Amino acid sequence: MSARTSAISEKRRRELVHAAYKQIAEGGFEGLRTREVAAEVGVNIATLHYYFPTKESLIGGVLEYAMGRFRTTLEPHGSPSDQLRNHLRAVRKLMVAQPELAAVMGELTLRSSRDPAVRAIVDGMFATWQSTMRGLLRRAVKNGTLPAQQDSGAVAGLVIAAIMGSTLPQVDPKRGDQAIRQLERLLGI
Repeated sequence: MSARTSAISEKRRRELVHAAYKQIAEGGFEGLRTREVAAEVGVNIATLHYYFPTKESLIGGVLEYAMGRFRTTLEPHGSPSDQLRNHLRAVRKLMVAQPELAAVMGELTLRSSRDPAVRAIVDGMFATWQSTMRGLLRRAVKNGTLPAQQDSGAVAGLVIAAIMGSTLPQVDPKRGDQAIRQLERLLGI
């Protein structure tokens, strides 16, 4: 495959993911229709299935895109506590600037409790995120900016739960922001 063909293929894949992301943000998980995703991008359903053989693989693409937005908030410079503080602040700003991100993450999180295939995708994403957070917290304990008695795995789970809880549709965005701010205070960052 030539570089040009590969670039076109990757562009088409991104367009399909963005169309699905938009549908989930606007109509919830139940509003996701693969034929409409294909039509929005200007391809037929067979082309969509070439890139995403199953609806779950398309959902995986949407989740990867959404998590990519969260990864942009993790900057690798500064002390571990600075990194954690900056991450939480950037997440709060991201949720305000991109409410569709919260809608998509909330929908996928809720759906994962009823759908084993979606659950497997979400569990994988959470495991990676928790590992990253746990490493950051361990470094903060090691350099003395967080108390040594804190269990980094439990605190990482708490951070992720607070962020994901703020994405649920029934949570007022202001309350989600307040919860994450309170978490920052509890961690002393």
